[in-house]
Amino acid sequence: MLRTVLDRLRIRVGVSILAFSALSIFPLLGAQALRFHDAPVSAGQATNPFANDKGAVEAGARLYATNCAGCHGQSGMGTGNIPALAMGPTQLANEGELFWFITNGDLSNGMPSWKQLSDQERWQLVTFMKSGSWSTFPSVTGVATTQPAPQTVSAPPPTPPFTDFRYEKPGSGRKITVKDLPAPYATISVNHHPQVVQRPADVWPQAPAGFKVDLYATGLTNPRMIRTAPNGDVFVAESDAGDIKVFRGITPDSRPERVEVFASGLTRPYGIGFYPPGNHPKWVYIGNTNAVVRFPYQNGDLKARGALEHIVNLPSGVGHWTRSVEFSKDGKRMFVPVGSGSNVDNPDTHPAEKNRADILSFKPDGSDLKVYAYGIRNPGAGIAVDPKTGVLWCSTNERDALGDDLVPDYITHVQEGGFYGWPWWYMGGHQDPRLIGTHPELEHKVITPDVLLQPHNASLEITFYHGKQFPEQFDGDIFASEHGSWNRSVRVGYEVIRVPRHQTGKASGEYEDFLTGFVLDNGEAWGRPVGVAVAQDGSLLVTDDGSNSIWRISYSGK
Repeated sequence: MLRTVLDRLRIRVGVSILAFSALSIFPLLGAQALRFHDAPVSAGQATNPFANDKGAVEAGARLYATNCAGCHGQSGMGTGNIPALAMGPTQLANEGELFWFITNGDLSNGMPSWKQLSDQERWQLVTFMKSGSWSTFPSVTGVATTQPAPQTVSAPPPTPPFTDFRYEKPGSGRKITVKDLPAPYATISVNHHPQVVQRPADVWPQAPAGFKVDLYATGLTNPRMIRTAPNGDVFVAESDAGDIKVFRGITPDSRPERVEVFASGLTRPYGIGFYPPGNHPKWVYIGNTNAVVRFPYQNGDLKARGALEHIVNLPSGVGHWTRSVEFSKDGKRMFVPVGSGSNVDNPDTHPAEKNRADILSFKPDGSDLKVYAYGIRNPGAGIAVDPKTGVLWCSTNERDALGDDLVPDYITHVQEGGFYGWPWWYMGGHQDPRLIGTHPELEHKVITPDVLLQPHNASLEITFYHGKQFPEQFDGDIFASEHGSWNRSVRVGYEVIRVPRHQTGKASGEYEDFLTGFVLDNGEAWGRPVGVAVAQDGSLLVTDDGSNSIWRISYSGK
């Protein structure tokens, strides 16, 4: 009989911090020992006929720009849920294994087969990826496409309550229930990654009547999480650049009064937390992709006033890389969510999934590791503690490759010790068809989240609105950034949503489109919301890593 997840949790919690740190430091070595994506031994023995050939590197760069950059990023650092290629397991794999994986793909994890490319072209891609030349080839970012511009999307309307970008309008209400979920594979699984385009001059994000949208900051480098410090300064993680920036003030034309780099040289920083909670923090905690670190801090600091201090290592490597940092209301616990390294890899057979797809809990010094909640595929991009109730909430990217309308992403309050299904089950006691027969004892333990969102929305950062600028009915509501789909035939997401809570502290399952317009009529995306925070004056600030901007939404209506 299979060991239950609860048994594994007891083992997890009993593991020493030393053992946990060792796992965190060496996850890639363990994965490499098992061969890249379980490639056969024969694949690893294949020889690259173009190894170290400069012409092959240049050709591979052009092929990458045309075929791969839309998913894995122009610099090979990954986008959204798609792993980096310029670092991590890809760079540890040998060339034959890479050629095998490019050839065969892995649709269950969102990677298509590229057999349509010739053997020579696939080897050229491998040669480029292993050349270490990501930053030296302008063709990677400047290649011109020979494909005609897409026309206005003419697909049939979606079946309610499901939707797509064509029907996302500010103020439109939505509610998805378990009864609405289709059977797996009701539609085919598609790869429809956005190739982000420049925003046309006549296009602007749209908000509900009475709200105004301004461009607060531009020219950023992959702006991700955004957090407001107790004194009103705004901290932003530029993950690809490895730095944290501070934005101070808002001018009459909605621009920052001052911008400084607080810290640099970090490892894909994302999470930002001020400790202890309250008006007088002494530290800024940063969630690097592989560790939590902190800097000494006092209100008003625009530069780190002391050296970085390492707190605790985190599981890292392939897959979801974002690591939020949040503290309990009493300051006694630190929450760090770690997304899965895959789509549906079974932790029973994939050791690299240990302590992933979990929300981990520590003391603020990094000791006393516990698993706070589990079976949450990727909560790493968005957790927040309700400042009034002290309840932990999370925003989650659910699994892919089961069709357009499965499985819904979600926003929910998090129950301590709660199991949310991944990878064996999903909301409502539905078993994933790729893992039939595994862990039947967990069917009735699966918690259905509070708010089911459009499948493949890629829901990221969340924040609670307690500002004084928006109308009174917004008090206590949740705002969340929806980065946008790739595993859907017609795009969905690419917006900011509002979860009304009607001053109850709870969510009933409904949500509304709030900030939309990041996708053009032809289906091309020009912007991708990531982070959302409430500024000191009560306006809302939204980071956008598509246009590398920060947007400001203020209220002036009645």
